[in-house]
Amino acid sequence: MKFKKRYVAVFLSVGLIITTQMEFLAFRKSENKQLEYLAKRGQTDVTFDTFEVDGQKIHSTHVGNDTLPLAVFVHGAPGSSSGMLDYLADPTLTKVAQMVAVDRPGYGYSGFGKAERSLEKQALALKPILEKYRKTKAVLVGHSFGGPVIARAAMDFPELVDGLVVVAGSIDPSLEPRHWWQKPLDWIPIRWMLPPTGKVSNEEILPLPEELEKMLPFWEKITCPVTVIQGMKDELVEPGNAEFARKMLVNSARLDMDTIQGKGHFILWTMKDHIAQKIIEQLEVLK
Repeated sequence: MKFKKRYVAVFLSVGLIITTQMEFLAFRKSENKQLEYLAKRGQTDVTFDTFEVDGQKIHSTHVGNDTLPLAVFVHGAPGSSSGMLDYLADPTLTKVAQMVAVDRPGYGYSGFGKAERSLEKQALALKPILEKYRKTKAVLVGHSFGGPVIARAAMDFPELVDGLVVVAGSIDPSLEPRHWWQKPLDWIPIRWMLPPTGKVSNEEILPLPEELEKMLPFWEKITCPVTVIQGMKDELVEPGNAEFARKMLVNSARLDMDTIQGKGHFILWTMKDHIAQKIIEQLEVLK
């Protein structure tokens, strides 16, 4: 009986590990599946890059004419470059910009399952992409956790960042929730049972309030134009983050506050055409 129980436990453990690796829990598509998805939507000018930054491999998907201005999409937690494919396939965007969707550290094909807790290092992961593709101007588009990442990039290397589009960004440390279950999920016996994306998401969100506090003295360094888009019925990111942006971005060359009544956290997808137009407007401002 003990022998059988031991093997049942082993099979259950293996099954759990296999399940957590399944694509729908990994929030990612392989390069071949991305190519297939984009080709069906008429986008064939696609390349993939892998850079190494501070010992971490950073994977990204690039589309478009590399002589055009650059738009870089940075996903939230969890997520990956795959979540941005509809933007990469959008002909209204590819007419005016080349685009890159990045897998943040720990997600997609950027050291999958290995979390990076530092926003400074998260932002640094974007630098080689900007150095390679930015020929004229570059706009960073960040959703949710991607919001503070792109803000940190504009603080740390402003010479490479010409505009920001912050969509439902978690940027105010005082509004960042602290849930009782976050620390237990970080305990080693529990952590190994989580899908890798869930583990990474929890690991990077736990220190987020302190990471956002570190950024407080540097908001005045952001001088580029900034667009803030916030659904006022967002139940994951407190809508007050938009007002925080208004208060902190005192040196922005142009601040466009777009607060949308009745809309929630996932406006990046539910209002894609609206956000694509805001990106185009931001690029127009930079001409």
